[in-house]
Amino acid sequence: MEQSDTYRESRGHLAELSDEELKDYFWELIGDIIEPIVQEARTHTSPSIERSVLLRMGFSSVEAKALVTMIAERGLLGHGAGNLVLRVAKKSGLDIRNAGLALIDGTQWDNVK
Repeated sequence: MEQSDTYRESRGHLAELSDEELKDYFWELIGDIIEPIVQEARTHTSPSIERSVLLRMGFSSVEAKALVTMIAERGLLGHGAGNLVLRVAKKSGLDIRNAGLALIDGTQWDNVK
């Protein structure tokens, strides 16, 4: 039984491309694969995902839960809890942790748009 050489057949459209063109084509294909994942991440989140992000930013689980609850109550969870804390930190001049704690205390919500 003879096996056909599908590799040579399937790579035919790539044979004439330069290394730079192959590299560009590769990144184009990666973009096509990743774009739906990025769009999904932009439009779909959950409290557990947002708590996980805040935990990685240095907040305790109790602090993360409080922040996510407050953010969700204001209808802002889709913007990302970590993103909101980061924006408050930049706008207020506080470090990230203190910005989050200030949100929990209720003193920085005016910096959330």
